[in-house]
Amino acid sequence: MGHRRFLATVAAVVAAAVAAVSIASAASGPARIDGAATAARPAVRIHQPGPVLAGCPIYPADNAWNTPVSAAPVATNSAAMISRIQRTGGAALHPDFGENPAYGIPYVVVPPDQPQVPIRYDAYGDESDPGPFPIPLDAPLESGSDAHVLVLQQGSCNLFELFGARRSGGGWVAQSGARFDLTSNALRPLGWTSADAAGLPILPGLVRYDEVVAGRIEHAIRVTFAQTRDGYVLPATHAASAIVDPDAPAMGQRLRLRADVDLGRLHGQALVIATAMRQYGLIVADNGSNWFFQGAPDARWDDADLEQLKAIPGTDFEVVDSGPVRPG
Repeated sequence: MGHRRFLATVAAVVAAAVAAVSIASAASGPARIDGAATAARPAVRIHQPGPVLAGCPIYPADNAWNTPVSAAPVATNSAAMISRIQRTGGAALHPDFGENPAYGIPYVVVPPDQPQVPIRYDAYGDESDPGPFPIPLDAPLESGSDAHVLVLQQGSCNLFELFGARRSGGGWVAQSGARFDLTSNALRPLGWTSADAAGLPILPGLVRYDEVVAGRIEHAIRVTFAQTRDGYVLPATHAASAIVDPDAPAMGQRLRLRADVDLGRLHGQALVIATAMRQYGLIVADNGSNWFFQGAPDARWDDADLEQLKAIPGTDFEVVDSGPVRPG
């Protein structure tokens, strides 16, 4: 039974009971209740969508990351923006993860009592959260130049992320870093970066194997483009470009797989991911190769299965009207 229908039924039952009591009172004085009250029908649990990891919500259900965009209006310049993207880099989807653990962005979950270690910044310290952070000295480090470190702390449900990170003595040195309270919708200060160019957290936008094997991804997916605009759309808080062309995607811009694209040819892991791209879409999070989207490393990924996604061209997407673009 739908939530609204259930509330209407409850209201009707209450109204009938009140009327009966009023009639009894008028006829024979105060009504008396001789037995315990009983429910006419079982309670209804209302599903609150949104991913959970290690007992922590990955943001509240109404957070932008967890909000479906399948019915959101299309941006007026969607066709022009897709055309521009297609002219300035790769033209099809590319999963930037797979069976090889060298690909993807790793993360680690730590207990509430994980020791804090000092954090020093050597590039964007004025837009970074100060340490110490509960980051293990052996935390997994992303391969490549970005060298991201992602740590989710149980209990506090705080997410700690570093960019350009490397071990230094008993702590870490990084170009930038951020702490996110995953129980809150609070944003970073406007104009601030994070471990990602857009000022967004990375972990909420990763494709994870546990979600895919469960058959459902309930959040938007992180994506990069070769050229972005000097501007950002909330929940992004930072831009990383000098391009002023309004047809270039802004940080935080939302895109989705069009409803008329036939997914019947897909199966397995690829179908679950493509379905999420239609329902929750993509969020522009960084400059990088066109249409590259990120996942967490896992030996159980099936590269042959994921390969199906590379046949989906960027022209199968449209840009969602995500709100005003703020100047970078």
